[in-house]
Amino acid sequence: MNNCIFCKIIKGEILAHKVFEDENFLAFLDIHPTSPGHVQVIPKEHVRWVWDVENIGEYFEVVRKIAKAQQKAFETDWILSKIVGDEIEHAHIWVYPNNKVTGDKMDFENNAGKIRNSL
Repeated sequence: MNNCIFCKIIKGEILAHKVFEDENFLAFLDIHPTSPGHVQVIPKEHVRWVWDVENIGEYFEVVRKIAKAQQKAFETDWILSKIVGDEIEHAHIWVYPNNKVTGDKMDFENNAGKIRNSL
């Protein structure tokens, strides 16, 4: 989709702090984080709703992988997720540590590195 910000991130037209990428999915830090390590997990194929992702089981396995890495990276068991889809018309799942996690939520390089190193 031409005007989709997530499709532009996938194509490399917009820079993002990637924490995970494979053939079908991409996970990157949210630019307006709720907490340190707030990640968006998206399918690389432009799909409007999470429920329409063809390989949804694989999608949720990636989400789990990110959540487990966040638990380790931010030393918390409390990882939240959110699926709404009204902000951007591309399937996405928010995955983020609770708001009691300390640290600078805008320190993208450090937070991305912590998650990548915990995968």
